[in-house]
Amino acid sequence: MTDGFDPLPWLIVLPLAWGTLAFVLGPGRGARLAIAALAVQTLLALQLAGELVDGGARAYAVGGWGAPLGIDLYADGLAGVMLLLTQAVALPLAVYARGYFAATPKGRDVFWPVTGLLVAALNALFVSADVFNIYVTLELLGLAAVGLVAIAGGTAPVTAALRYLLATLLGSGAYLLGVALLYGTYGSVSLEVLAPLIDGDAPRAVVLAAALMLAGLMLKTALFPFHFWLPPAHGGAPAPVSALLSALVIKASFYLVVRLWLDLFEPLVTAAAAQLIGALGAAAIVWGSLLALTQTRLKMLVAYSTVAQIGYLFLLFPLATLVPPAAADSALQGGVMQALAHGLAKAAMFAAAGGMIVATGRDDINRLGGVGARLPLTLFTFGLAGVTLMGLPPSGGFSAKWLLLQAALESGQWWWVAVMVAGGLLTAAYVFKVLRRAFLPVAEGDSVTPVPRVLEVSAFALALAAILLGLTGAPVMDLLAVGRGA
Repeated sequence: MTDGFDPLPWLIVLPLAWGTLAFVLGPGRGARLAIAALAVQTLLALQLAGELVDGGARAYAVGGWGAPLGIDLYADGLAGVMLLLTQAVALPLAVYARGYFAATPKGRDVFWPVTGLLVAALNALFVSADVFNIYVTLELLGLAAVGLVAIAGGTAPVTAALRYLLATLLGSGAYLLGVALLYGTYGSVSLEVLAPLIDGDAPRAVVLAAALMLAGLMLKTALFPFHFWLPPAHGGAPAPVSALLSALVIKASFYLVVRLWLDLFEPLVTAAAAQLIGALGAAAIVWGSLLALTQTRLKMLVAYSTVAQIGYLFLLFPLATLVPPAAADSALQGGVMQALAHGLAKAAMFAAAGGMIVATGRDDINRLGGVGARLPLTLFTFGLAGVTLMGLPPSGGFSAKWLLLQAALESGQWWWVAVMVAGGLLTAAYVFKVLRRAFLPVAEGDSVTPVPRVLEVSAFALALAAILLGLTGAPVMDLLAVGRGA
């Protein structure tokens, strides 16, 4: 606990408050309120990160009633890193969304209140201290994300939202069944209570619980072959929504997989299970990249790129399981750095794609001619985000892949090196596919109109942050170490 003001609960209360006020203000209102509140939330997340580095991990008893009678919030370095990512992405995207919906009003009416709920659910999920409260925040997050997918209306977005709803309900249902099995076995849902009780001799019900919970979360993360819902949902939503979903929402379920795998279920994990998850990650990298190369729609290319990039996240598990401690540390650092770099870069890429679509009036890669000349900053942003996704220096993507490569070599798992190198080349192929078309002259009958400057600047800020992450990653690693190890 800390004396005086505690930022931890306010990171949940504040987005709930501005989301509710945006609803009360009426359709399409609340943009300035959201931007101001997100700026405050960013400062709160930075304050919390500083307190964690100085004082270590800590808990907060909601209402003064701690578990088991009340609800505890818990923040360590991993939670602090994810809270920083959430605010750092949501703030520039809020600025972007205000300009985007001024140019393209479709979907604006309910964007701000639903986004407030989504950000509150994300922040609450990262600091939840028991598996049932995690389920509650997962449900709130999933419902908010589904609502955002459908806000533009029309057959395709609503169909994509319903498919997403089915996937998120299946994932949450599997997770909840696992929670019930844990509670039936140990009589508790607290992570702190459960962790020392689960060992290598745990009952079969606990092993089944672990399998159900992790499988449900992988479905929500859209790991191959559970990715069927992601491309239509991310590719068909308005650009600010696509950016939020790809940058943040799928990171929430990935965060939970990391938390459960490395902490709660660590005594149960096996090398075979870790290699299987790694194989699914490798398949995602190859399959998602190949499908991205075949796309004719710009946003669908970026959506399938997300399927591919998710695969890198799951290489963490074979590289951090039953390996020397140095390799495990490098794998965790690389996986988290990849989540951060991908979050910033993919938000920038979707935002840049949205700007190109507004400028050309169509979502067609083959008709991007003239964008390079008319929207140089937007195209540069797309390319800069691509540098991070390819893993080129000095980006955060390079730092992440370097750490993962180091873990692969230290643990003797050289085959993951080949996967990462091949993935980088495939990423370059689909990024340059877009850049090549954009540098062609404007085709007869087409036009490229100016877009609001705020669309270009906010997207560029995200892409630049992904690059700077590679140059300033040491404080992030210091924060990540809080609460881990001895």
